[in-house]
Amino acid sequence: MTTLVTGATGFIGGALVRQLVESGARVKTLIRKEANRRNLEGLPVEIVFGDLRDRESLRAALKGCTRLYHVAAYYRLWSPEPRIFYEINVQGTKNILESARENGVERVVYTSTVGTLGLPNDGRPGNEETPVSLGDMVGHYKRSKYLAEQEALRMARNGLPVVIVNPSTPVGPGDIKPTPTGQMIVDFLQRGMPAYIDTGLNLIDVEDVAKGHILAAERGGVGERYILGNQNLTLREIFAILEKISGVRAPQIKLPHGLVLPLAQIQQWWSKRITKKPPRIPLDGVRMAKRFMFFDSSRAVRELGLPQNPVELALKRAVNWFLENGYVRN
Repeated sequence: MTTLVTGATGFIGGALVRQLVESGARVKTLIRKEANRRNLEGLPVEIVFGDLRDRESLRAALKGCTRLYHVAAYYRLWSPEPRIFYEINVQGTKNILESARENGVERVVYTSTVGTLGLPNDGRPGNEETPVSLGDMVGHYKRSKYLAEQEALRMARNGLPVVIVNPSTPVGPGDIKPTPTGQMIVDFLQRGMPAYIDTGLNLIDVEDVAKGHILAAERGGVGERYILGNQNLTLREIFAILEKISGVRAPQIKLPHGLVLPLAQIQQWWSKRITKKPPRIPLDGVRMAKRFMFFDSSRAVRELGLPQNPVELALKRAVNWFLENGYVRN
């Protein structure tokens, strides 16, 4: 049995490939030629070059594969060209899922995000059934992932054996880019977080997210969604854990959203008009922070057997990895 993994050079994809290789699976990876291959170094995998926007490259990559993990996505909170979110995340997902059906792939796991899920107005954690609509999505990343998930659900209704996983916020080693959450940890370690805003996230060890993908392929229901998450923590609680791990003092000043929002708007304008580089304070990130991104992952734990390793340990491993790999400049 041959398995194709897209997004294999990324944070979740790299962790997934490592676990698949350890389990004895034969793995092919679809990557772009210019991609950073650090997360694949030393792994006995077949590398196939292609692009989600190139249907022919997808057909070639899927040849002989019986299982597909579609992890790849354009994950940014800002881009000077918003259309790329939809070209890669929406049309790219449609392209590879249709190619998987044409190639007779027996099992597909599509990596979505908890960002596509609803949040109850009473503050309770969201779950797979919490009502949500496209209008609830903040920013191009979330909107594009919501539309991509709808494509996956449509394909499931039309007979493709696809299971959807919705990771929350993974942390751990191997965040080479890094992700927005990884960058937050790096900024904290560099004492670049003088204040915080009142928000919250659901954190999970990236190794548990990778295992959740494999469990979804083995035990998940076709057309079903599973939240791959663990612990709900406020941002202040996350910084307190990081302070304990690193010795770096956590910020004590809480800034109101009303103060941060105009700063983010100014930075976004400056990035778009002048620098063409990501703003230090992403506007979409500030808008998302108005809601506590708390989620209930009990369904994945119950039905898939999703592991729940301590988040504190995952944060410690992340801190050590960033320090050991030169991401922190004192």
